Amino acid sequence: MSLLKVRDLSVAIGPVRPVQQVSFDIDEGETFALLGESGCGKSMTALALMRLLPAGGRLTGGTVVFDGTSLRELPETGMRRVRGGRMAMIFQEPGTSLNPVMTVGAQIGESLALHHGMTGVAARERAETLLAAVGIPDPARRVDEFPFQLSGGMKQRAMIAMALAGEPELLIADEPTTALDVTIQAQVLDLLAELKAARRMATLLISHDLGVVARMADRVGIMYAGQLVETAPRADFYARPAHPYARRLFAALPDVRLRGTALATIPGSVPSLDRPLCGCRFAPRCAEAREICRREVPDWTFLAQGHAVRCHFPATGARSSGVPAPAGESVAAEAPAPLLEVEELRVHFPIRRGLFRRTVGHVRAVDGVSLRLVRGRTLALVGESGCGKTTAGKAVLRLLPATSSFLRLDGQEIGDLPESRLRPFRARMQMVFQDPFGSLNPRLRVGETIAEGLRALKGRGAEARVGELLEAVGLPGAMAQRYPHEFSGGQRQRIAIARALAVEPELLVCDEPTSALDVSVQAQILNLLRDLQKRLGLAYLFITHNIAVVDFLAQEVAVMYLGRIVERGSVDEVLRNPRHPYTQALLAAVPAIEPSEVAPVRLAGDLPSPAAPPAGCHFHPRCPRAVDTCRASYPGETAFSASHTVRCHFPG
Repeated sequence: MSLLKVRDLSVAIGPVRPVQQVSFDIDEGETFALLGESGCGKSMTALALMRLLPAGGRLTGGTVVFDGTSLRELPETGMRRVRGGRMAMIFQEPGTSLNPVMTVGAQIGESLALHHGMTGVAARERAETLLAAVGIPDPARRVDEFPFQLSGGMKQRAMIAMALAGEPELLIADEPTTALDVTIQAQVLDLLAELKAARRMATLLISHDLGVVARMADRVGIMYAGQLVETAPRADFYARPAHPYARRLFAALPDVRLRGTALATIPGSVPSLDRPLCGCRFAPRCAEAREICRREVPDWTFLAQGHAVRCHFPATGARSSGVPAPAGESVAAEAPAPLLEVEELRVHFPIRRGLFRRTVGHVRAVDGVSLRLVRGRTLALVGESGCGKTTAGKAVLRLLPATSSFLRLDGQEIGDLPESRLRPFRARMQMVFQDPFGSLNPRLRVGETIAEGLRALKGRGAEARVGELLEAVGLPGAMAQRYPHEFSGGQRQRIAIARALAVEPELLVCDEPTSALDVSVQAQILNLLRDLQKRLGLAYLFITHNIAVVDFLAQEVAVMYLGRIVERGSVDEVLRNPRHPYTQALLAAVPAIEPSEVAPVRLAGDLPSPAAPPAGCHFHPRCPRAVDTCRASYPGETAFSASHTVRCHFPG
């Protein structure tokens, strides 16, 4: 029985039409996933269902019927009883959705008071029960904490607890795991699956991650430029996607089989929705488009039970399936001379308390990391958020002071150089930051931003090279006169790369450069980085938690946990034959688009505080194989080949 029926839903925000004639049903206990690139209208569809459109937004057509009640006709007082009660929403960014000046318990209490009339001690006890149900440890303490005191995964789980407070029949989850570590993502997805099974709760899942959708959805709807273009049961969609757009999303996924070659990309971008569009909306980006595609809007074609596609020439064949990954290979024993050598890098931040701000302890963010990187190669540094990856990357570039280190660039010691003598080395090593929008000055045109580094470190020909640099990263030189807010996320990341390349570096530290990007934009950035490395001989220290990206781009990988490297080796050695239980847990947590008969072992709990790391092996509180030896002493290094080493008492 259909719990939610949406027919011809259309939304306008001024001249923009982000949602146009969208129709779908969601049954009781079913998960329906909306999949597509940013800007396709997925989140706006969800906000329209909840009647939470932004200022200037309005419903211009269609009907939304929830359990027999038309939501469009409800007065706002009636909608308030539905919203947060029978229908609830998990918003995309918990950091901005949670009120920073209210405790977590108080925010859950608002929903309990509104929908159940529950206040005081009863509300507090219920809030603690909800926090425990979503897997937050020590709920009696966490209920009185503010959002800034919670990790990213805990904030997301607190958002789920708030959504569950009203005991909804329909849960809308808007990108619930975007930019989360794979281990925390797995915990959140497991939680949503358990809640769905226990409560028969229907779910509208919004995502651009094909792996997440493969794991969670019963049915899938593909959105493009404000319209649904394909709907199908999950198994049919993953076996035989019919719309050219859907097939290109699969082709853009990083794959070990494509290592050394270019990923398939989707040319152009989602069309602007502030003007009328003719024909098929995907035609300008479709390699199979014909004249009729540009002239006539395609009708729905029904291919099988529940599988429909909006295309003049839908594909009918199966999607190409995976092939066995190559066997492990070790890095040659006699490798070329390293460009970068890092030995025993430590970054400890003091903890100060009291009136006189005395040091009472240290946060051991990086605690004895050693790395070696060769020209023209990529070393991936992987691990959960908070393990010290970004801190290590910044310390390598001397952007953060190291407590102790031996840093050598091309054989020259730079770890203890004063800033005045470090300046010549700045041009040889640069960083691409995780958030390109936050790292670009919003008041400067991008051409001025790129020229700034040139003037500072090269002192000549700055303006003349800006256009050339933009062309090198695939952007027209004329875009130099625009401001950062005028670009998409993928374009801003290209600008950040152009700025780093401006001073002709030999080493690039790339901090999560594809985090939270759509799969099609991610493919463009990965192709760009690969081509630049091939052409310029760049060395990359690639910081990420995306294992598929590591498999495609890197040659070597180091796995980091609580400030230390626990496993390192070639990509094939570490990803195909992981020896450390933490590495095994990371790989098991990655959502796969291919079905698996083996139930993955999940990593429980959260990363311990680096201010008070556990005794012995730091991983033992979360390790399923831990014994007394693990709790007593930190393991030494075990070598499985010239390049593959592990720090574990009982390596697998």
